[in-house]
Amino acid sequence: MHLLLAILVGILYACGLYLMMRRSMLKLVIGLGLLGHAANLLIFTAGRVVPGAVPLIPEGMTTPSGPIADPVPQALILTAIVIGFGVQAFAILLVRRLAERTRTDDVRELTTTEQLETQTGTGKGAS
Repeated sequence: MHLLLAILVGILYACGLYLMMRRSMLKLVIGLGLLGHAANLLIFTAGRVVPGAVPLIPEGMTTPSGPIADPVPQALILTAIVIGFGVQAFAILLVRRLAERTRTDDVRELTTTEQLETQTGTGKGAS
């Protein structure tokens, strides 16, 4: 089970990094999402995945009787999912606004801000 999750984490990281290195801003946002999911799965895997073992100590005992799942990584992942969703929503809106202003989605065409200022009429030469 751990080997399968480790392979899945590696595939998600590889796909996320590959998409982030592409020329399209949309692929950058999708790659950012994949990296977030890979990081969440890595934390979940590091927290000892134990199927069917709840993190509760039976009444009258001071220690657990067997291997149990650690609840801290699960709580961290829930927080990371919410934060990751907010970051991705902000990135989508930022890319949309950038595509509206520059009329391009290509990263290599976004080399300078002077072109953006002269297109909108807010540059130094505008009266």
